[in-house]
Amino acid sequence: MKIIEVKGIGEKTEKLFHKLGIYSTEELLEFYPRNYDSYNAPTTVKELDNEGIAAFLCVITSSPLIRQAKKLSILLMNVKDKNGDTITLKWYNMPFLKAKFRIGMHFVFRGKVTRNSFYGQNGKSGEITLEQPEIFGLEEYEKKQGTLLPVYRLTEGLSNKIVAKSVKQVLENSFDASEFLPQQILQKYALMPYKEAVKKIHFPVDALEMERARKRLAFNEFFLFIMALRRFREEEEIILNEYKIQPSEQTDEFLQKLPYTLTDAQKRVLKEMRRDFMGKKAMNRLVQGDVGSGKTIVALAGLLDTAFAGFQGALMAPTEVLAIQHYEGICKMLQESGISIRTELLTGSMTAKEKRQAYERIELGLSKIIVGTHAMIQDRVLYKNLALVITDEQHRFGVKQREKLSEKGMYPHIMVMSATPIPRTLAIILYGDLDISIIDELPKGRLPIKNCVVGREYRLKAYQFMAEEVKKGHQCYVICPMIEENENLEAVDVVSYTDILREHLPPDISVDYLHGKMHAGVKNEKMDRFAANKIQILVSTTVIEVGVNVPNATVMMVENAERFGLASLHQLRGRVGRGDTQSYCIFVCTSGKKETKERLEILNKSNDGFEIADWDLKLRGPGDFFGIRQSGEMNFKIGDIYSDATTLKQAAEAVSSVEEQRDKIEKQDIQMLNCRLEKYITGEFRLNL
Repeated sequence: MKIIEVKGIGEKTEKLFHKLGIYSTEELLEFYPRNYDSYNAPTTVKELDNEGIAAFLCVITSSPLIRQAKKLSILLMNVKDKNGDTITLKWYNMPFLKAKFRIGMHFVFRGKVTRNSFYGQNGKSGEITLEQPEIFGLEEYEKKQGTLLPVYRLTEGLSNKIVAKSVKQVLENSFDASEFLPQQILQKYALMPYKEAVKKIHFPVDALEMERARKRLAFNEFFLFIMALRRFREEEEIILNEYKIQPSEQTDEFLQKLPYTLTDAQKRVLKEMRRDFMGKKAMNRLVQGDVGSGKTIVALAGLLDTAFAGFQGALMAPTEVLAIQHYEGICKMLQESGISIRTELLTGSMTAKEKRQAYERIELGLSKIIVGTHAMIQDRVLYKNLALVITDEQHRFGVKQREKLSEKGMYPHIMVMSATPIPRTLAIILYGDLDISIIDELPKGRLPIKNCVVGREYRLKAYQFMAEEVKKGHQCYVICPMIEENENLEAVDVVSYTDILREHLPPDISVDYLHGKMHAGVKNEKMDRFAANKIQILVSTTVIEVGVNVPNATVMMVENAERFGLASLHQLRGRVGRGDTQSYCIFVCTSGKKETKERLEILNKSNDGFEIADWDLKLRGPGDFFGIRQSGEMNFKIGDIYSDATTLKQAAEAVSSVEEQRDKIEKQDIQMLNCRLEKYITGEFRLNL
């Protein structure tokens, strides 16, 4: 059913939903809330441990004032909580509220908390403002306490209210979800019925109900993913090696001429890859290595062996920025080594003429190394003799995408690379169709990154420190959790933060921002300018987490660090420390909770991504779901491999159980499961509406 068929959605709103990738009611119901707005009990200024949405029971202590700022009318009023701490209330373009208030009246005010010291120092307990607060009588608010309202990812012009209303319409009028898991599985793991889970994930009565719904939907994702992987594994067991690739002396000469020596770990993985190249079966290997461990040079050695053997090799990256960086880096290294192997770039933003010419060279076999994005798996791309397929940051590709690229050749060797430090216990489950190699050493001579975890009061000092680094000729990253300001979530955003940095820093320092919603051409242009040091400070979301390589960057400042998992933070800091200069990472924590700071302090103790991932697995729980999900782990819509590690292991166990007891399961249940699995594998996994 098309989204426009939902009552209340017209052509204009339909286009806004399309911007979010929602074209049907099935996709709308799979558009899960990214958070929930909870009407918690009123707090006080002294009890407030974080900036965010909060409610206060207050007495009005001054008459409202109205100020004009250009065309904007601002209503200001001071109130006090039960401890006597002052809160400033601020409403925009709502002058009519003035008549509602009298000194001495009591209300519950709920809104977004902003501290006057948010971007400065010298914060005091009473220096807070509530912007656009909702107004409740005490009894009225008590009725709302404990309720959860869904908060969705939005686009400009589309309100949270419209999304929630549309979801409710579909759930009430045309919703049906057929159960596909066998009853034994549902009972053993106490799973909520599928149909109920879809309803409750959007509109839960309380946190417990929401978590039960999340568990069921995450279980679905993990179960189908693991079952699909095992099916591929069974099929691939009998795939013989059609491309015998001999280790090339020219590749060895290239490696010997490098300005550095490969680590023992790199040599070990290269040996494993070459052994696969000459083995009976086609290679199907995951190369997992920490940020900066040198996976790319091992991949290039494999591509060179392939090219020197007369075959083609392909390297697919998840973003154009990374693909272009790989392409330019490979071309430069080959040129410096005097190796004349044609390397081709293929991305979606290329012109039709550029693509057509690239297609011709690839089909004729003139291009031996092909680097690109998803454009490499388009139907029009025909390879002459594709013998090796490498996907970088494998978790960002779906199962079907990887399969489609491998189908471009006659069962080529497959190598997938990931810098995501996933604990081995989970990696074996998630990459169950692959042999696993680990690069567990960093190149010699790398200076350890100096880390610090600080509070919001450190911000001005951090700005000064970054300015000093820029004077030395270096560059800096600032990471924010959001793209634009959101009224339901108190976290700094790249757009506002860029303006603030420009105010605080000297005018000769160029500050710009980058985020994932930008057009590929704009992102590439900004990254090129940053790489050329025309931008000194880049404010970004986690879009820069994967693979961006600017050795001149020496400072990474992460705002609202408590909103990220440890493994994700480790990934982010891997963007600095890539040169021979001392680098620094500043984690700004806006939470006053002791356990939050203790968790972040783990990053001070270790630069080992796998050790940090193990800590992340131990420390994160279901309560950490709220906020920023791990941005780098797999492509699940609701599951998180750290928060939901137990569910992931249960799903793997359930898949084994189904496979072992298939004969004992009701025939109808097996048919339903097979049907859903086929839809999942072919990319058509949808709710049955």
